[in-house]
Amino acid sequence: MPEKMNCREQKHVHELSGSTKIFHECHSCHNHRFCTVSDEAKYTPDKSDHFHEVKFRTDFDDEHFHEFCEKTSGAIPVGNGKHVHFIKDFTEEQDHHRHEFQAATQIDSPIDFKCR
Repeated sequence: MPEKMNCREQKHVHELSGSTKIFHECHSCHNHRFCTVSDEAKYTPDKSDHFHEVKFRTDFDDEHFHEFCEKTSGAIPVGNGKHVHFIKDFTEEQDHHRHEFQAATQIDSPIDFKCR
């Protein structure tokens, strides 16, 4: 029987998924999809806001994939004490090109709300 893993409890993360913009050069019209879970919240020095680091590898299309590693915007309130984060950037270069993308995270703990 496998040993029980010594894992700490994970707190405050967001799901993120999306598609890159279509690349239209060199007769190679394609785009990529991505799906990941952010790292835990990292707070600004004054603790007034937070962001998340995001890392992903896109799907494999046109015989390659792209990687990304950067951080989200600060929290964007969406009501009921919940928030999302925005990210707009470029993937790392692969096969002599990179892709732009933009996405918003999903709400953390989307079904965690108080019933009234």
